[in-house]
Parts: sequence; structure tokens; C-alpha cells
Amino acid sequence: MGSADVVPGVSGGTMALILGIYERLLNAIRSFDRNWLRDVATLRFSRALARNDLAFLLPLMLGIAIAIVFFTRVIPLPRLIVTHPEIIYGLFFGLISASVVVLMKEVENYGAGDVFTTLLGVALGFAIVNLVPLETPTSAWFIFLCGFIAISAMLLPGISGSFILLILGKYAYIIEALGRFDLWIIFVFGAGAITGLVVFSRAIVWLLNRFHRSTLLVIKGILMGSLWIIWPFQERVFVDVRGKSKLLESSPVWPEAIDSTVMAALAVLVAGFIFVMVIDRLASAGRTSS
Repeated sequence: MGSADVVPGVSGGTMALILGIYERLLNAIRSFDRNWLRDVATLRFSRALARNDLAFLLPLMLGIAIAIVFFTRVIPLPRLIVTHPEIIYGLFFGLISASVVVLMKEVENYGAGDVFTTLLGVALGFAIVNLVPLETPTSAWFIFLCGFIAISAMLLPGISGSFILLILGKYAYIIEALGRFDLWIIFVFGAGAITGLVVFSRAIVWLLNRFHRSTLLVIKGILMGSLWIIWPFQERVFVDVRGKSKLLESSPVWPEAIDSTVMAALAVLVAGFIFVMVIDRLASAGRTSS
């Protein structure tokens, strides 16, 4: 999830959905409620901790944190996206396209209404990934808002928190702040992210509780729509804004020539696809044996 969150266009929520921990993640986040705050305020810490799925959350958060640091300082994915975009996006395209196949296999009695609901999600995902980046301020209130919106998108499979930061014009700004440990920016962004987690996780859980099938179909549709921007071969149009090159739009294309870069991108795409299918087969075998 952490490595996915660093790549614009790829969602940590997508990885959670692929790995089968999505609803558990939402419920774990949702456990930090008013009762939890009351227990903490009255110093009943053991009771507060008992409300949370810490055996799940702590290793998950540790893994995400390590991945974000590793892929911003040791292997800088933001830089590799610029120098080798085909290979990076090829891997994630393979992972996500396979996950779509796996997730749609789980839908039983797929009817006309389900097709419409899924297409609604596809249209929503397509519309979001084709938004045009903006020129935005660096004020604390806006950094807080970026954290709020990005983490909300991160929880929704198919919509990348990093891509939303690109749309808001703050992707490089936040990534660089993380890389140099700018504590003030990290604190403000983190506060917005925590607020977004609390609010958005409850909204999705509410929808899942009342409209479970329709909500999941929309989420899966959004995942399909997001593949438009993750296809490794893109025709990108840039525009100069205040002396800096900004991505204006991006459209999938088929490569004109088969060179080493194209072969490498297709190889990691296939590898990512096979990896997810193998994991799904092993998971299915595990469920059957248990």
C-alpha cells in the first residue's frame, strides 16, 4: 500500500482491495470513535486499545511508513516515474488489471442493474483521472485540505491520493517535504489526513452497510476507469506555468515501435498480472482447505 501511494494514479485502497483487507481496514479506522476518545480522555487506555484492531493496524502502518520512506529516499519512485514511466506504470497496470478480473469473478448473478452501477463507477473513475492540474497556494489551510482530500481518495480503490495531489498541484511539494523531513508541512498534512480518515472511512462503511453490493460495484467500476491513466504508454501534453512544466492531459497510445523499453514495460505488466492471479489462486486454496 505504501509503495502504491507514492505512485500517481495508483491507490493504496486498490492494493487493500486486491489483498482482501479493504473492509477490515475501514472498520479498523472507524474504531477510533467518540467512545475511544472518551476512554483516552478518562485515562482508560487498556479499554481504548481493546476497541482497535491493533494487531492489524500496527504492522500495516509500519509497512506503509517504511515503504514511503524507502521509495522517496532509497529508490525515488517520483524520479523514476519521470525517467522510466513505462516500466513503473506497466507493473501497476498488470497488478490492477488482474485485480479487476479477480474482483469481478466474485460478483454472483450479475444483472442489468449491476452493469449500470458498474458503468457509473467506470465513468466516475474516468472523469476523476482526467481532471486538469491546478495552480494552488502553499498556505497551511490548503496543505491541511490536501491531506484531507488525498487520504480520502487513498481509501477509495482506483483513485490515487498521489494523483489527487498532482491535480491539486502539491504532489512534488509534499513528496519533497517528506524526503527532507520538513516537520511543519508533514504535521499539517498529517492532521488533514487523519481528519479525512475519520470522516471518509465512516462514510464508506455507512454505504457498505446499507448498499453493500452497489457500493462495491461502483468501487470496482472506479478501479476499471482508473486504468485509463495507468496504461504505461501515454501521450502526455505539458504546459509551462510560471516557468515550470505541468502535465495538462494524458491519453493512452499504443507504442509505435517495439524497443527495449516497451518490452520491459510489457514484461513487468505480465509479471504483475500473473503475480495477482497466483496470489488469488493461493488464497482460494487456503480458504478451501480451511
